[in-house]
Amino acid sequence: MSKIIYTHTDEAPLLATYSLLPLIEAYAKKAGVEFETRDISLAGRILAQFPERLADDQRVGDALAELGELANDPSANIIKLPNISASIPQLKAAIAELRQKGFDVPDLPEDPQTDEEREIAARYDRVKGSAVNPVLRQGNSDRRAPGAVKAYAKAHPHRMGDWSAESKTRVATMGENDFFSNEKSFVSPADDTLRIELVTADGDVRVLKESLPVLAGEVVDATFMSAKALDAFLADAVRQAKAEGVLFSAHLKATMMKVSDPIIFGHVVRAFFAPAFEKHGAELRAAGLSANDGLGAIYAGLDQLENGTEIRAAFDACIADGPALAMVNSDKGITGLHVPSDIIIDASMPAMIRIGGHMWGPDGEEADALAVIPDSSYAGVYQATIDDCRANGKLDPATMGTVPNVGLMAQKAEEYGSHDKTFELAESGTVRVVNGAGDVVLEHAVEQGDIWRACQTKDAPIRDWVKLAVTRARLSDTPAVFWLDEKRAHDANLIAKVNEYLAEHDTTGLDIRIMAPADATRFSLERIRRGEDTISVTGNVLRDYNTDLFPILEVGTSAKMLSIVPLMAGGGLFETGAGGSAPKHVQQLVEEDYLRWDSLGEFFALAASFEHLAQTTDNAKAKVLATTLDAATAAFLENDRSPGRKLGTIDNRGSHFYLGLYWAQELAAQSDDAELAAAFRPLADRLAADEEKIVAELVSVQGKPADIGGYYRPDDAKTTAVMRPSATLNAALDAF
Repeated sequence: MSKIIYTHTDEAPLLATYSLLPLIEAYAKKAGVEFETRDISLAGRILAQFPERLADDQRVGDALAELGELANDPSANIIKLPNISASIPQLKAAIAELRQKGFDVPDLPEDPQTDEEREIAARYDRVKGSAVNPVLRQGNSDRRAPGAVKAYAKAHPHRMGDWSAESKTRVATMGENDFFSNEKSFVSPADDTLRIELVTADGDVRVLKESLPVLAGEVVDATFMSAKALDAFLADAVRQAKAEGVLFSAHLKATMMKVSDPIIFGHVVRAFFAPAFEKHGAELRAAGLSANDGLGAIYAGLDQLENGTEIRAAFDACIADGPALAMVNSDKGITGLHVPSDIIIDASMPAMIRIGGHMWGPDGEEADALAVIPDSSYAGVYQATIDDCRANGKLDPATMGTVPNVGLMAQKAEEYGSHDKTFELAESGTVRVVNGAGDVVLEHAVEQGDIWRACQTKDAPIRDWVKLAVTRARLSDTPAVFWLDEKRAHDANLIAKVNEYLAEHDTTGLDIRIMAPADATRFSLERIRRGEDTISVTGNVLRDYNTDLFPILEVGTSAKMLSIVPLMAGGGLFETGAGGSAPKHVQQLVEEDYLRWDSLGEFFALAASFEHLAQTTDNAKAKVLATTLDAATAAFLENDRSPGRKLGTIDNRGSHFYLGLYWAQELAAQSDDAELAAAFRPLADRLAADEEKIVAELVSVQGKPADIGGYYRPDDAKTTAVMRPSATLNAALDAF
């Protein structure tokens, strides 16, 4: 049997798995392919950290560590669905749910003081934020819109909001004393072990990180954001939004940038509600209510304070006196400052641009906005896009080209690997990075409250990244642009390496360029408006931003992307799209038994996984599964079988049925494998004959609450019952 690993993750993707996986397991088994699952959900990752506190029947294996090892095995074939990149509020909520279910996991220490508390905090540090992706992504990223998706978007263009030449929407960014401007970088000449330390004003040396192993040729960066400069910038941004009559909206990445961005988010909350914090900040701190956790957490905790009503009134006064806030849910009064993980830059900025430069205001209406992006490293990408739309109008999905991405991310490359090297400084002094010989290789003079961080990028992933870019440029006959800014210290070192490694390849006839991100944005938009394609070759964070920005504009969503990670050891990791709107989908399922999650990304990943399996195991039947699944997905799109937007239409479960129907029909009709065709013909006939009955069973459950027994760790039996409500479809698959 050939083997594929299918990950159990979180939220809507997990719910969809309960419906989809039984179908694909049944189909794949006929081709000698079996699936195994690994639980890398937030709840599963938490439980794996504390086996000694759990009963025997509660313990779970460390599936993430296991998959991390497998990713370095040439036989690896892993389908990875979107998972929660946990912010602190999400982590706390998951812990509370697990404890309520009888799992004796410890509370998250707010301010660890004892050795035991520090040990607990360290274990939770391995869980929060982007804990999963750096472990699994032992290769660089090849992400693009599949041909079927692009063709569908051109034939059935999604709605794009009109842009006005008078639009007041713009980006506000620091430009100085931020991570971009303060960055320093060096290339390690040999294998070494670095140390990060803070030398205080009185000469004391505080070790921030004792051991930081690096390899020869590794790029190591260090930078910081000035807290004073950040506060001054934010105070001015609040004033500007008020004066310009636009919505105030903050755009960060508090999930992936799990140390720095929640802190920055806290600065934003304090800046907007400055009078309230000036008067009541000490009381809030004493009660453990932190601005870093968002306005929602503060409101929730006010009941425990004697003067909670007075404090709430102070916050309400700030909202009344300040600029209008961009909203997450205006009907429920949830602002963009309620939860640090509600507005995530790579999803929120493209959505704003797509609907004409608007966000939703407190009145439930669209309005222009001041997009506050404190660090200027990539803010220019969004400003360039806004400028283009203001000057040229909205983009046209029916004619526009595409911008696929080749992303540098292998072996924890760049910023997403910086979490254990990010610090909010408790006192002023000098942060130094010292090599094994005791020489200072990087240093910054810092002040109390500044946010300092370092990150690493190994040489082998850079070399592989360049190779992948050249390969994709040649295969697609498309220009490839490295989005690198010579004015940024890190990028300057990468530019030198890119030029060196490009010389190792035959680039004859290829158009390969290096451009600063804002310039690359303008260049790509000029081409996209002409219907021309341009590969963006980017670092890790820009990979994440670009693979949302352009797909959301091109095809309406980033969840429909084909995302392949050719693992450097020879295996394959196949990712299934974005999960940014997953929480809203879960909420709708629980309230109305309707799941709007679109599994199209899973379909594309599955076909690529079968293709890889066929090539690496010489399984001809797996190749047939791949080609017929691609054909079925094209039929799925042409017949518009994605989940509808309202009750009474098919939801995620109905879309899975139609994929199963079309796939069975394609398998039954194909001529490459008579045995498979014969096996699938009765199923195809049965599903077609029962189509009306199955759809009726799937739709009939809608409109009432659904009990799945938990958000972070749903009950298996309850969720199975909710996600497989068609007895007719279940019987057909069981018989098959």
